[in-house]
Amino acid sequence: MVYIARGGVHLRVVRRGDAVELVLDDGPLVHSVKPAVDVLFKSAAEVWGGRALAVVLTGMGVDGLDGCRLLATAGATIMVQDQDSSTVWGMPGAVARNGLADLVGPPEALASAISHRLLATLRPQVEASHVPHE
Repeated sequence: MVYIARGGVHLRVVRRGDAVELVLDDGPLVHSVKPAVDVLFKSAAEVWGGRALAVVLTGMGVDGLDGCRLLATAGATIMVQDQDSSTVWGMPGAVARNGLADLVGPPEALASAISHRLLATLRPQVEASHVPHE
């Protein structure tokens, strides 16, 4: 499932007991924009830490850099779009230039890496559920 923040509000994730919820946040502009991905990434670092996966695609400015710093410190995986395939390499470039990206590539390569990670995460669960009972 994919969620996209609507214009004019930030998107955050929050933990409520055992559940994680998406919350719309009408806080102040961050990097002169709202929504800002830094708000989302910072909340993801708090909620999921090293289990998070951040993807930064083409965009202007440095939004995402601060959140990626927190995610990287937590051990999360960070992927950014490469310069050749980006219309504007501001956001992904800032993350890459600061040495925070685990993978830099075109969207197709990022999608493939995400799929492989998801399958690797799900495979042990699927295999465990199909263990024959003796």
